[in-house]
Amino acid sequence: MRKRKTLLGLGIACACMMIPAVCVCAKENDTTLVYGSGDYTRINPAMDEHGEINILLFDGLTAHDGDNQVVPGLASSWDFDTQTNTYTFHMAENATWHDGEPVTAEDVKFTIEAIMNPENGSENAPNYEDVQEINVIDDHTISFQLDAPNVAFLDYMTMAVLPKHLLEGEDMQTSDFFRNPVGTGPYKLESWEKGQAITLTRNEDYFKGTPNIDTIVFKIVEDDNAKALQLRSGELNLALLTPKDAAAFTEDESYTCYDMKTSDYRGIMFNFANEYWQNNRDLIPAVCYGIDRQAIVDAVLLGQGMTAYGPLQRNIYNNENVEHYDYDPVKAKAVLEDAGCEMGEDGFYYRNGEKVGFVISVGAGDQVRADIAQIAAQELKEIGMDVTVEIPTQVDWGGQMAYLIGWGSPFDADDHTYKVFGTDKGANYSSYSNELVDQYLTKARQSDDPEVRKEAYARFLEELAKDPAYAFICYIDANYVADSRIQGIDSHTVMGHHGVGIFWNVKDWTIAE
Repeated sequence: MRKRKTLLGLGIACACMMIPAVCVCAKENDTTLVYGSGDYTRINPAMDEHGEINILLFDGLTAHDGDNQVVPGLASSWDFDTQTNTYTFHMAENATWHDGEPVTAEDVKFTIEAIMNPENGSENAPNYEDVQEINVIDDHTISFQLDAPNVAFLDYMTMAVLPKHLLEGEDMQTSDFFRNPVGTGPYKLESWEKGQAITLTRNEDYFKGTPNIDTIVFKIVEDDNAKALQLRSGELNLALLTPKDAAAFTEDESYTCYDMKTSDYRGIMFNFANEYWQNNRDLIPAVCYGIDRQAIVDAVLLGQGMTAYGPLQRNIYNNENVEHYDYDPVKAKAVLEDAGCEMGEDGFYYRNGEKVGFVISVGAGDQVRADIAQIAAQELKEIGMDVTVEIPTQVDWGGQMAYLIGWGSPFDADDHTYKVFGTDKGANYSSYSNELVDQYLTKARQSDDPEVRKEAYARFLEELAKDPAYAFICYIDANYVADSRIQGIDSHTVMGHHGVGIFWNVKDWTIAE
């Protein structure tokens, strides 16, 4: 028998989910979807890359379809002049901001220049390094001249456009706008109860057509286990769950389980700003050999994922002919001993009188990452490295020893490589620097020849394997569970980092009676 869902108003008696200071309830004859979300301190797509909510509130000049290919967004078409490396975008003339103001090319120029401005500290800035000049031709036409071809540029123009008339002169990191965002997207902000819920209502004037679902609530549920419990109780009707929690819904016809592939990998990020790795960088291959990746995929992901050896395994430019660091505890110990480490009576290696080992930091609330880190730490103890796990209240990017990191993009290979592994780039939180890596990544982004790019990324992956920035562990699937009455979710789309991407076609979703 189908369970009664309390949060989908389908002309039935209203039932409410009560959370402090908030009542999220379905209005008569409307539809409400409640999504289990992580918390937001701000909604600022220009400065912060991640945020599932961004695509509901904002549009870029371009967008991605279900195959992660570039399609029109605010721009209905574009041209590329190969002689001058200039992209010219022709914008839709019927797009408006949620406050009714028209969207213009000046908004686009303002947004990209704000990201490029080093004073604003955007982690997205490296995506636009090759922009030499931005020209507003008229209200709905804008051009970007690049210093070299960059086929990833169209992917990067999916960046949410921000309203110049509301943000000009504001601090792009601290403005109150980012707590009360006004966008162009299919949904607009209705209310935000801090730490509890963000409520969006459909944009009746959306330039691509009015969405079907009236209200979408991002209910803040930080703990993975709590999401499963609230989905079962009816407080949520869509959530990204851990593999273990998702498995409990597979036999219940009231729910649909979406086990979706991702480009989202996990690994141990070494902090090269920390003195420990400055002195012990040569021990990192031992860490890589000492982790049984398949055991982690089986135990934590329940087989829903794959072992990882690099950042491009789900990209056309992957090079599988690199060192995979397959689990080999004998080889791991050999690396340690060849570096002069000696086994102590306590079962741990010592180097220059100091015990070999480090601490892996894990962000709070992510049970999958915590489990991965704990198993990896135990496996490394077994080869003689004293590795422990901590879950700090706040991540200390500059001071920590290592972090259970996640990255990965389903788009162009330049995304989540150039800015993640390039020296001093915006998302290089490991302070990693390798001259050859920089060289190959630059060559790949500055060529539009697929063969040149293939060769450059092959060399990049080889060098990264020789001098690892991370101990890559696994790619994880995204285990979404939804009320089965929600229709239109595209189960074939390859998700991005944090499983982001499920809402790409939310405008067309429906909730069946």
